[in-house]
Amino acid sequence: MALPPSDTTNEAFVREVDEEYRRDRLLNIWRNYGRWIIIAVVAALVALAVWLYMGHRSSSAAGVQGEQYDAALRMVEENQPDKAMPELDKVAKNGAEGYAAMARITQGNLLLQKGDAKGAAAKFAEITANTSYPQPFRDLALLRQTSTEYDTLKPEQVIERLKGLAVPASPWFGTAGEMVAASYLKQGKRADAGKLYGQIAQGGENVPESIRQRAVTLAGVLGVDAIDQSTGNTTR
Repeated sequence: MALPPSDTTNEAFVREVDEEYRRDRLLNIWRNYGRWIIIAVVAALVALAVWLYMGHRSSSAAGVQGEQYDAALRMVEENQPDKAMPELDKVAKNGAEGYAAMARITQGNLLLQKGDAKGAAAKFAEITANTSYPQPFRDLALLRQTSTEYDTLKPEQVIERLKGLAVPASPWFGTAGEMVAASYLKQGKRADAGKLYGQIAQGGENVPESIRQRAVTLAGVLGVDAIDQSTGNTTR
């Protein structure tokens, strides 16, 4: 029988040696590290299971908190604020940051309706100072706090508080801008007030129509041209 070419024999021998070498390496790796490989795989699977469970639990908890918040609001609508307050407190203490902030703001509004301006301002201040709450809720709380305390604040305090909100890009521009412009007037800064009223009048959809109309009138009184975007009229 003829022997295969020497180069074919060499290639087969090399493949056999290579495969044997890889088998030995795998066996050695398994003997030395097999237990740790199993532990790592199990740990990864456990971590994945925990992550999936926590995501499901978080979604379920958010659903429960939403239902609790809605139930408290129904009590408010049914003119039962005293019953709503403790329910809102539960949401605020156990809820996610968004629901907690909304619950606190609602509590502040209820206190304000009862005539407890000091308690309401303190509630709003609590929200403003809590950095774990989403920024839009903190901004709204700052606005509510400042409007509640407005008559007791110095003009420079109002301006300092709301300077970040009394800008055209802010969703709170209309309300914050009105308070800042009024504070300028208290300081005798008619030019600054007129300029800001003019900007508010041109705020477009970012400013409620009622506020734009007031801004047009006040800007005109202060000698500033203002265009009311809702009507297209010019005031001089």
